Amino acid sequence: MMAAHHESTGAIGLVLARPARLLGVEPFFMEFIAGIEERLADRELSVLLHVVATQEAEIAAYRRWAQRGLVDATIVVNRSVDDKRPAVLTELGLPAVLVGAADEAGLPAVRTDDAGPVLEALRRLVKLGHRRIARVTGPSTLLHTRARTAAQLDGCRSAGIKPIVVEGDYSEESGAKHTAELLSRAEPPTAILYDNDVMAVAGLAVAADMGVRVPDQLSLIAWDDSTLCRVASPPLSVMSVDVHQFGITVAESVLERIDGVAVAQRWSPPARYIARETTAPPSLSTRDKPAIP
Repeated sequence: MMAAHHESTGAIGLVLARPARLLGVEPFFMEFIAGIEERLADRELSVLLHVVATQEAEIAAYRRWAQRGLVDATIVVNRSVDDKRPAVLTELGLPAVLVGAADEAGLPAVRTDDAGPVLEALRRLVKLGHRRIARVTGPSTLLHTRARTAAQLDGCRSAGIKPIVVEGDYSEESGAKHTAELLSRAEPPTAILYDNDVMAVAGLAVAADMGVRVPDQLSLIAWDDSTLCRVASPPLSVMSVDVHQFGITVAESVLERIDGVAVAQRWSPPARYIARETTAPPSLSTRDKPAIP
């Protein structure tokens, strides 16, 4: 049951459940929050950001917020398999907007196209002549990771190539570790797609350490553009989403939600491919024999 109308708290809640070591590294959320704040400022609302380690702690935060009337609504990110949050928020009567996948509970969502950018990145790499294309993913419990992987499997099947998928966690360490492992294989990939910028930049550094030339022997594409990608050496090719605009779009839905009007169907801005200096046709040497002796 919805809570009765009350005075505005002046705040919209956003909980990020992620290991502490990942915080402050990923530019995505800073840009996303800046977009939300920009749109909320017109209404003198601000974001109450809370960082916790687990989804259980996130749910506990929602219970506290609802009990104390600390926020007008919440923004729910990183939807996962068997996600308990929508049901809890509905039970608490705490208005919410989901980001990413919609929900059977009927909560409004700002949808994202997770499949399109993977297929586009694959198409670009296949067109360049790549046949061994790997992807370093985010956590497989996340719905957007699963959607991206399903698209990758479809895209590889259509192109007649074997998919190579390794699971990372968005951290620099996982980007470095998985890249080193992939490049040490008997038949290393000639291209790697990463699910975020941090892992891609770490992968680029590992390739340099291992003497694998980018983009001559190895092409790299990051998902989500950021300053990290632009100042990398060489600058990274990316699937870029206007993250700031994404935040503004989410805020639009949140404002409709707290005003009690029907929330319009919205999508995140479409991703577009930006070629920089980490993508090229595979060199002849990498096509027939491994990049590493």
